[in-house]
Amino acid sequence: MDWQSASKGFKQYLMLEKSLSPNSIEAYLHDITKFKNYLLSVNDSTGPIDIKYNQLLSFTNALNGVGISATSQARIISGLRAFYKYLNLEDVISTNPTEFLELPKLARKLPEVLFADDIENMLKQIDMTRSMAHRDKAIIDTLYSCGLRVSELINMNISDVYNTDEFIRVRGKGNKERLVPIGKYALKALNLYINEVRVHIPIKSKFSDTIFLNQRGSILSRISVFNLIKLLALKAGIKKTVSPHTFRHSFATSLVEGGADLRAVQQMLGHESITTTEIYTHIDRKFLKETIALYHPRAKF
Repeated sequence: MDWQSASKGFKQYLMLEKSLSPNSIEAYLHDITKFKNYLLSVNDSTGPIDIKYNQLLSFTNALNGVGISATSQARIISGLRAFYKYLNLEDVISTNPTEFLELPKLARKLPEVLFADDIENMLKQIDMTRSMAHRDKAIIDTLYSCGLRVSELINMNISDVYNTDEFIRVRGKGNKERLVPIGKYALKALNLYINEVRVHIPIKSKFSDTIFLNQRGSILSRISVFNLIKLLALKAGIKKTVSPHTFRHSFATSLVEGGADLRAVQQMLGHESITTTEIYTHIDRKFLKETIALYHPRAKF
């Protein structure tokens, strides 16, 4: 089996059995290509099924040597692990050469979060005289109210909004569905956009149920949401690095600091593992320590 046929089979596996998004599949395949290109650069013509641990170790050392960050190294190694797990499952190889390949130690960086005042300041920067102003307001309110990933936001449908129950249906990673409560402010903004603005957009038939559209009637792109948030944060004078994912972190942090059950937060975020959600308990502890340092008279002793 050569690299091309192995990669083709791996792509089918990720698409059909793992139900990954096109972006995730492309990232995995890119990791395999990086490894293959490294082998070619050192005149190593070994095929995918004959790779040994030492070759993988040399590759990871090379990544470190050219200054690739620990986070990027970890992602590439995870891609190789998934590839060889697939070959093992298909009985193409009998032993997995990545079994003892270690991930680099990552410093756990706490994400930036926005507070309620930050959100209000960003909303105030929206020029409400613009035709798509209500759409932009609905985007900000929905991201903050529901803790959505940007891909989940842009793929929301009108049929996913349950107005009476104040819930929305969200399609997350692997096309897994979950129900998330939506706050009254966000629901009001969403319905105002749908009923007052969206009805005047020349909607293309394939997007007849899609909520967030551009002015040409097509689905709103991820980059458009990124640019909107970046612009509003800049206008609001927010010095933090703000992206759509910042709203997701802010949503979770607000809940944890308010005493929400971690399992409930996990379910609303659509995290497969509770360990992913636990990062927000670290943020909570950091907040408590900063509060003590600021207000306790003997905190410095």
